[in-house]
Amino acid sequence: QLQLVESGGGLVQPGGSLRLSCAASGFTLDYYAIGWFRQAPGKEREGVSCISSSGGSTNYADSVKGRFTISRDNAKNTVYLQMNSLKPEDTAVYYCAADPDYSSNSCVVAGTLPPLYEYDYWGRGTQVTVSS
Repeated sequence: QLQLVESGGGLVQPGGSLRLSCAASGFTLDYYAIGWFRQAPGKEREGVSCISSSGGSTNYADSVKGRFTISRDNAKNTVYLQMNSLKPEDTAVYYCAADPDYSSNSCVVAGTLPPLYEYDYWGRGTQVTVSS
């Protein structure tokens, strides 16, 4: 069974850091493009960052650029989202998603965050709360 499991969320003060992990089971992430999304209460799910299957292309939402870093460790079958300088507006449930059609995933286009429908597999999310 193909599964993505997010972890690493929690409560952090403004200015703090968290590292989210997205671990795959039942398949290897090597040939999948991966996206991170978030959804705050009452808001639509939005793209935060993406990474191509090779790791050669990464893109970020303007709201997190310079603060978040996406990376992947295919040996560990895991993708990470390092979040620094967190702000209260970063509070949301964070989801990772995988697209097996890595050749067409638009993350390879500079500055592009693929829409939700480009991803086939989703995790259940991890809560991130930024509050003093």
